[in-house]
Amino acid sequence: MIKLLRYLKNHRLESILGPLFKFLEACFELTVPVIMADMIDTGIRNKDTDHVLLCGFIVVFMGLLGFVCSITAQYFAAKASMAFGTELRNDLYRHIASFSSAELDRFGTSSLITRLGADVIQTQSGINLILRLLLRSPFIIIGAVAASFMINIRLALIFAVAVTVLSVTVWLIMKKLLPLYTGTRKNLDRITVKTRENLTGARVVRSFAAQDDEKSEFDVAANGLYASQILSGKISALLNPLSYSLINIAAAVLMWFGAFSVNAGDITQGQVIALLNYMTQILIALLALANLIVMITKSSSSASRINEVFAVSPSLADGTEELEGVDKIEFRNVSYKYPGASGLSVKNVSFSIEKGMTVGIVGSTGSGKSTVASLLLREADPTEGTVAINGRPVKEYTFSSLRKAFASVPQKASLFSGTVRENLLWRDKNASDEELFSALDTAMASDFIGKDLDRPVAKAGTNFSGGQRQRLTIARALVGRSDVLILDDSASALDYATDSALRRSIAALPDKKTVFIISQRIFAVKRADVILVLHEGKLAGAGTHDILLETCPVYAEICASQTSEVHNEK
Repeated sequence: MIKLLRYLKNHRLESILGPLFKFLEACFELTVPVIMADMIDTGIRNKDTDHVLLCGFIVVFMGLLGFVCSITAQYFAAKASMAFGTELRNDLYRHIASFSSAELDRFGTSSLITRLGADVIQTQSGINLILRLLLRSPFIIIGAVAASFMINIRLALIFAVAVTVLSVTVWLIMKKLLPLYTGTRKNLDRITVKTRENLTGARVVRSFAAQDDEKSEFDVAANGLYASQILSGKISALLNPLSYSLINIAAAVLMWFGAFSVNAGDITQGQVIALLNYMTQILIALLALANLIVMITKSSSSASRINEVFAVSPSLADGTEELEGVDKIEFRNVSYKYPGASGLSVKNVSFSIEKGMTVGIVGSTGSGKSTVASLLLREADPTEGTVAINGRPVKEYTFSSLRKAFASVPQKASLFSGTVRENLLWRDKNASDEELFSALDTAMASDFIGKDLDRPVAKAGTNFSGGQRQRLTIARALVGRSDVLILDDSASALDYATDSALRRSIAALPDKKTVFIISQRIFAVKRADVILVLHEGKLAGAGTHDILLETCPVYAEICASQTSEVHNEK
């Protein structure tokens, strides 16, 4: 957690004033037993009503001052901890957003959501308690023990033994709890994973009648969380009864020896009462300290999980050069291996594409088509070789200029909750309605959107069909200026006629784009200027449709399996 304290540097004043006012409250609290002792020994013993009233007034005044200090401390601590949580959450989100797919796969989406949500909140709560209690509780304990030694050294030894035994007890309990809280967080991750999988894949689960199996697996994960929470709860539940028992035993011993000391004239009755008050203060402070340690233990576990994310640097570094336009794209002996994979997904691929060309990329499933698209967009860097734009390695260009030059439509259509207009404005927030309607026309989406740009879009676009979602994502990519358009199997849900009309519409755009069409359908790439054929990660052939039919057996085999589709295209 110490590493995360840097998020308090902009809130030093609140971070100092919170503990300071708690310290003042503790000072006022420690004076009360001394005043009570004087009230008993002087006022009550001598039947001096005025002195009793004066002491009572001072006690009440000290209580009010302590209350004001406590409220003030709460305010500053809450302000500092909330600011801490906000800055930490924002920084963590920005750091996660900079991750490539490799880092995202390493942690898992569900785990990152838990760390960004529950773990940040847990750490924020720990900071709040630290600012309020970390200084107050130890000061009360040390101050009460010191005051007891000033009253009577022999009886104060009881305090020293009680505090030592209590401290060892608390330490042993905390030592047991820390690994349990870490395990609880991991169990929570597993539940989040299962919940997310079942909600996003609900149709698949139902289609295979696998509800009972999924419920059983969820029950296993939930029972694991339940068992870890019950065990940690049982251990932490020992804290209060053990603390009260030890303090009550110490109080009983104090009363026993105190009575003999009063009878012997070594100590006054008021001083015994003061010692008992200090014993009570120690009990309350120790319980508060124990709760603080529990919270720090939980927060430390969450903080370590957050630090694990911060410790991972993005594998892709931003370039320094601005990409002004895409005139030429080259793959120079490019190979790529996914993290943890046993072999290369793309092997020694080389090709060169000039501006304005339409490029088709075909191949069987797993041949490396989408990997080529990822490397073009620099979602990953090649394991070997170079991806170059205008003769310079793509890693030299800034992400912002690269993303501006490339418009991409991924395999899975992804829409965001809001309106059609809000989804279309992602590439260019200043685009006019005319530009939006033009993009919808080109993407064959005007027939179901019409003139209603403010039509609601549900989460993930679930109020549209699969084909409609794909056409809307294509329209979104067409908004704003781009030099390269990548269609990564983005028309798989469209019928052949609509797919063909879509490609003709894109080819007729006034600004001649370089277009990459990635597909398993031959008819989708048949009329491309050049077709790249991938087979098992290697470039099996490159050329036009007619040339490849004669020179590339892999392409000819794919064509043969789709003969009816190719011949039926109009």
